[in-house]
Amino acid sequence: MFRADGQAVPAPDPQSPSVTPSSEPQQGSADTTIRVNTSVVLVPTLVEKKDGSVLYGLTQKDFVVEDNGVPQQVHVDDDLDSQPVSIVIAVEKGGTSLLQFEKIARLGPLLDLFLGDGFGAAALVTFDSQPQLVQDFSSKTGPITSQLRNLEPGDGGAAILDAVRFSIDLLEEQPPERRRILLLISESRDHGSKKTQAKDLIERIGTSNTLVLALTYSASGAEFLNDLKGGGSVGPTMNLLSPLLMAVAAVQKNVARQLAVMSGGEYAPFLKEKGFEDRIEEVAKHARNRYMLSFRPTDKAPGFHTLKVRLSSDYGARLVARTSYWAADEAGVPASP
Repeated sequence: MFRADGQAVPAPDPQSPSVTPSSEPQQGSADTTIRVNTSVVLVPTLVEKKDGSVLYGLTQKDFVVEDNGVPQQVHVDDDLDSQPVSIVIAVEKGGTSLLQFEKIARLGPLLDLFLGDGFGAAALVTFDSQPQLVQDFSSKTGPITSQLRNLEPGDGGAAILDAVRFSIDLLEEQPPERRRILLLISESRDHGSKKTQAKDLIERIGTSNTLVLALTYSASGAEFLNDLKGGGSVGPTMNLLSPLLMAVAAVQKNVARQLAVMSGGEYAPFLKEKGFEDRIEEVAKHARNRYMLSFRPTDKAPGFHTLKVRLSSDYGARLVARTSYWAADEAGVPASP
């Protein structure tokens, strides 16, 4: 469903997704939602050497993937960079975001780093207390560049949960052969989402093959320093809770960081214009140079599943991979915890 007129479109109700869950793929449908009883779980994985360069040449024997603690038989797609990309840029315009508009205006010319050779498409969503589609998917980044240079401040809201849900729904409408990326530029904490709860978004991320890249700023200096130091992770008390409850608590504390972690993406706070541009270039390079691991789960239990990915040998490398997914029950209906 394309909106070619470029006009802002109000968000649909996130509680009514555009795709009806099904245990079998629909003929001609663009839905690539993970239905574990029939589908393959995709695990985007970045392997980075100590000098910051990507470690290439790995094969399936180099990776170990555990689903709820059980090793899986892994397939590795080694030609990821040639796959076309659909990306939604979701930009906060509410709250204190006005102070970041000058930095965000520099994003437009960098979008081609994500799209590669022009086979991809980008769309722009802005949000305050509700999300809006400002520019629909196009291989031409000029209109988005213009919109980013002319952002108008919104209300006091920062409805990140609603905006991410809305953006993922847009990405699910894209052709199934495309990689889906959400570039979120916002504060780190949600303020004002009314239609999407933390658990709802965890489920939506878990049934989607969307990679979340989050670039954040904070409403206060103290909050920003906490982010730089790794704030937002759960403490030892939280570790006694179930994995789902831990994920909910982490979303409530720092939604941007937790969504990036769960999807296998990246989370990066920024302060200055140059820092923002450097972060964009870095996450764009990483987004196009991830290994795509996949497996057919042996554990078909519905609900929240934890993933652990490691290398079978010590290459002295940093590994960033998806940490969870959400399995539907045998009827294709998402399970309740």
